[in-house]
Amino acid sequence: MSALGDIRVIELGSFIAGPFACQTLADLGAEVIKVEPPAGDPIRQWGRKTENGESLWWPVIGRNKRSVCIDLKQPEGLDLLRGLIAEADVLCENFRPGVLERMGLSPDTLWQRQPGLIITRVSGYGQDGPYRERAGFASVAEAIAGMRYLNGYPDRPPPRSGLSIGDSIAGLFAALGTLSALHERERTGRGQVVDVGLTDAILGVMESVISEYSRIGHVRERTGATLPGLAPSNLYPTRDHGWIVIGANADKPFRRLCQTMGRPELADDPRYATHAARGEHQEELDDIVRAWTLSHDQADLDAALAAQGVPAGPLNNAAGVLADPHLRERGAVTEVDTGLGRLWMQNVVPRLSRSPGAIRWAGARLGAHTREVLQDMLALDDGQMQALSERGVVKWP
Repeated sequence: MSALGDIRVIELGSFIAGPFACQTLADLGAEVIKVEPPAGDPIRQWGRKTENGESLWWPVIGRNKRSVCIDLKQPEGLDLLRGLIAEADVLCENFRPGVLERMGLSPDTLWQRQPGLIITRVSGYGQDGPYRERAGFASVAEAIAGMRYLNGYPDRPPPRSGLSIGDSIAGLFAALGTLSALHERERTGRGQVVDVGLTDAILGVMESVISEYSRIGHVRERTGATLPGLAPSNLYPTRDHGWIVIGANADKPFRRLCQTMGRPELADDPRYATHAARGEHQEELDDIVRAWTLSHDQADLDAALAAQGVPAGPLNNAAGVLADPHLRERGAVTEVDTGLGRLWMQNVVPRLSRSPGAIRWAGARLGAHTREVLQDMLALDDGQMQALSERGVVKWP
């Protein structure tokens, strides 16, 4: 049995944060039933598409989930949803605060029928506070929580990341909170609310930024590809127009780097012999390393540095990731059979030695599991299913 094979999750909501939390749980074996409206989750239309207009994002974030299509704007649809929730361990939603309550699905109402239900709520700013009812996207939350301010170079406006990183961080915290609440339920038998705001989650990974300001008034600023005082630790160009990251700011790795460069005397030079001294002479040290990397090709540098135990690696784009021999052999990327043909994607994280997760199927067609889920969980017969379909309450391919 997989680690979460005895856990059933009802997923409501759309886009990224809540669905990513449920993808994480599904990857580890939970039965995730994604309830979608007749138009489907908008993420089905996001990202790059195939020549047939099929999203290449949906197979990843929708993987391992059973898609059930119910029109929740109809009273019969809400009744079906209540029945599904009553048979579940977890309800995960990422509506704005108050939407669940307006649907007649407040936590107190749900707990009357299912007292052990875990209700995981992901929103832009959390379930309380003056921003609670604001629309919340990760790009905005990253700005409010201070992450966006630190991106990029000091002489330019801070760019966004190439990923919706705030959503993914919130999704991971939501999955962690859900598992913690399930563990607590084993002792008490009671459910509880897991409340994750995107801003809370982003603040959770902000290291010492807040405490630095609180105690000594220091506001951390944008520093580009480096961190002040850490040298050599930077992105360096190579002869074949590639890039390599070298992180040799600690004493032993720096000495190994000097040996690799053929400049062992640098390790004993008073300007570079200690961590503090290297930080004070960061620019000139980076210039020395940069001149060396520009005289070698990326692959040769990577091999030489690895052989000497210097933390380093190439700057990979998607093609580089897919070609990386370590990531391929370890199975960090894997090929999955989908309705779009064979498709490579990232594999399950984390890895469990005895009860590992797996990608059992890629994101399913809208409503692909409507019939089997409603008939199995709510004991509806074919006639009832057909009547619901004719009234537009449910949908399947």
